[in-house]
Amino acid sequence: MADDDNNAPKPFVFYHYAPSLAAAVLFCIFFSISTLFHTWRMTAQRTWYFVPFVIGCLFEAVGYIGRALSSNEAPDFTQNPYIIQSVLLLLGPTLMAASVYMILGRLMIVLHADRHALIRPNWVTKVFVLGDMLSFCTQGGGAGLLTAAKTQQDVNTGNHIIVGGLVIQILFFFGFCAVAAVFHVRIRRWPTHRSLALTTPWRGLLYALYGSSCLLLIRFVYRAAEYAQGADGTLQGKEFWLYVFDALPMLTITGVFAVFHPSRVINRAALEDKPATPVLGLDGHVVLEDGSPQPSSTTGLYVRDTAV
Repeated sequence: MADDDNNAPKPFVFYHYAPSLAAAVLFCIFFSISTLFHTWRMTAQRTWYFVPFVIGCLFEAVGYIGRALSSNEAPDFTQNPYIIQSVLLLLGPTLMAASVYMILGRLMIVLHADRHALIRPNWVTKVFVLGDMLSFCTQGGGAGLLTAAKTQQDVNTGNHIIVGGLVIQILFFFGFCAVAAVFHVRIRRWPTHRSLALTTPWRGLLYALYGSSCLLLIRFVYRAAEYAQGADGTLQGKEFWLYVFDALPMLTITGVFAVFHPSRVINRAALEDKPATPVLGLDGHVVLEDGSPQPSSTTGLYVRDTAV
């Protein structure tokens, strides 16, 4: 009889601690402000490639609402608030990563730096967003199985699927970091005319990509370790780790792109691409209205280096 009790499946436990109401409310407020700010900036500047980022911020805000609701239910937790926080906090950063991928491809195009890229700029977005979608769907499937789990075996299966999705995410992210690093080294060593001529802070945006990539990678590795350990692991056993390795890095990323918003570079660069009207100077040469002529290597005339 005792053996039967030992072999019986363990019931699924929503939390191994009482979630903090204060922390959940605080981060809900922060992410709500970030969602509103980035929505306003996205619509004002028409940076539609930031839609996944904004949705990711919204997922974070609503996820912490779920944690706040759970904190009021301790110790008799119900399923719905747990599902809200579990799924949305798991998937939100994956959406935010998609916009990070899109920024790099657009920056390469703005700098006319196709030859410096390991992957053609128009393929950077396609390849890494495809990997992001694969990871998103895998993690979503695992989260769905996990939230519907009735036994410990179901929980373990859901955890393994989520870990698989996170491993996919990490592998693609390492590839993205390699592409970004090689691009940066090459454009510093062999700068394009466009990179020298632009007055927009494109270097700041590139460093913002580095910083956000490091924070995302920390978060992805933490989540992979958390689900690999399972419910009895240290990471799922204490709420502290969630806020240190997930909430704070994601909130920092929203702040980084509030300061170094890609529209400051990509949109303003498009304005600088507008060609000036050539006029005839006193010496008989063609000059530009802005007074910054550039000699042509073939005709001897002064023309502007415009975007291709």
